[in-house]
Amino acid sequence: MRIPLVYISVILLWATTPLAIKWSGEGPGFLFGVTARMTIGTVCVLFVLALMRQRLAWHRKALLTYLAVALQIYGSMMAVYWSAQFIPSGWISVIFGLTPLMTALLAAIFLGERSLTPGKLMSYGLGVGGLAVMFGSALQLGYYAVLGIIGVLISSFLQSISSVSIKRIAAKLPALSQVTGGLLLALPAYLLTWGIVDGHWPTEISPKSLAAIVYLGVVATSLGFVLYYYLLTHLPATRVALITLVSPLLALILGHFINHELLTLKIVSGTLLILSALIMHEFFDRIFGLNPRPK
Repeated sequence: MRIPLVYISVILLWATTPLAIKWSGEGPGFLFGVTARMTIGTVCVLFVLALMRQRLAWHRKALLTYLAVALQIYGSMMAVYWSAQFIPSGWISVIFGLTPLMTALLAAIFLGERSLTPGKLMSYGLGVGGLAVMFGSALQLGYYAVLGIIGVLISSFLQSISSVSIKRIAAKLPALSQVTGGLLLALPAYLLTWGIVDGHWPTEISPKSLAAIVYLGVVATSLGFVLYYYLLTHLPATRVALITLVSPLLALILGHFINHELLTLKIVSGTLLILSALIMHEFFDRIFGLNPRPK
């Protein structure tokens, strides 16, 4: 029961994260929002690490793993925060749903995972079709919306590279150690970026922005990243990436009802296509005897 419970928890965390990301940058700016989040998150994971009396490993495979995690924590998250300025929060999660396809291609090339069977290829195609329907109209919103979409696509690609790299390195580190090591490498990069590009302490932070930053730092970063890397250690990379096909549905609903983001017929149609893709991904190969044993 542990892995299914963790899986559901990560889905819920990822569904609420895009809206919190958007709120955290409203007022203080996206650079301050993400840097403050990672600072809080680093303090939290170091405290938990000390409480559990765990020590970080510093051998070669451990260092490579921390670098791979830092790529996701700094590169991928920085791209998402920047993009959140220009597109609705629900779209962030929707576009990020392309991650399973990117991960499947990378996992097939570098990990030898049998993630490109006929059923899975059709499911990925169906999922991408649903995503295309959901954010296709966003291209009409203007130049900055297009940049926002490109930014999330870059974030998705970096996330996929990070996930596959961690599986390829196979350092067998505890999830908490992976997150702590990655944050220790990523935080200086965040502080340096904020200091060079912005460097100004915000004169005023709204309660909503402050609450979002604290939630992202304490819950989404500390707990969310640990649970995510726990799944990545125990499941194939492509199965973990499927979280990004479930969380968009919840993120869109939250964005619509809580942040009054537009929910059109195209978006509803896209969600149905994605649900169909999920069903096909899970059951098509099993029904026709094509489902290989995951590596």
